[in-house]
Amino acid sequence: MGFIHTDDGVRLFYRDWGNKEGGRPILFVSSWSLTSDAWAYQMAPLSEQGCRCIAFDRRGHGKSDESPSGYGFDRLADDIAALMDGLDLRDVTLVGHSMATGEIVRYLTRHGAGRVAGVVMVGTITPLMARTDDNPDGVDPALFEAFRTEQLLRDFPKWLGDNIDPFVNEETSAEMKGWIVGMTLQSSLMALLECNRAITSADFRTELPGIAVPTLVVHGDRDVTTPLALAERTVALMPNATLSFYEGAPHGLFITHRDRFNAELLAFARG
Repeated sequence: MGFIHTDDGVRLFYRDWGNKEGGRPILFVSSWSLTSDAWAYQMAPLSEQGCRCIAFDRRGHGKSDESPSGYGFDRLADDIAALMDGLDLRDVTLVGHSMATGEIVRYLTRHGAGRVAGVVMVGTITPLMARTDDNPDGVDPALFEAFRTEQLLRDFPKWLGDNIDPFVNEETSAEMKGWIVGMTLQSSLMALLECNRAITSADFRTELPGIAVPTLVVHGDRDVTTPLALAERTVALMPNATLSFYEGAPHGLFITHRDRFNAELLAFARG
């Protein structure tokens, strides 16, 4: 464990588990509100299989500093670059969940794929979540704003309690749900507000066709946060992407379907 220092003075907390001598690295990027802890049930077993597993807390999340320069996707992509360069990671499999899929796409757009062997996108927010004139099937932006003003800024802990069940499934223990909720409460409310604005307005449609690294897009049909149609559109735009469909899986499938996901991730990283 340690910290990487960014060019604007932010300390990013990271964990680095497993084989640092020859193990192909896997870099995990967490979703909005979650921290590096979220990937524990991937990092521990995969490091036992000889992988080097790294995860970090996004700025304003967990043990990382808040941001003096905002939470836009360019800034967050540059944080991935700071970690990749600072640890001199090469032949990396980049794994992102939800918001993190946009950060990974923007990293590849801004910094190239020279250090990247492959990408895994789980519950993707790409290519575009908001409804626009040329994206009529998106979500009305007014609904996103209502979430921010009426739930996030009014009683975020209650919203978490009301929405943890659809994030996981019926078999998920109350203790696991409590662990996830507790993790989210480690993040700065300002960071969550600004990150949500970034998520719900970002448009990656022009970037995806230029990403040629092998990409696995993993999505469940019970995902109520990011509809399956987003994954299908993402795969259609990317020249080297494959959709892995999980029947009955929710947004938090890396928790609920971790045995299947871990096996698929390990095979992809070694491939």
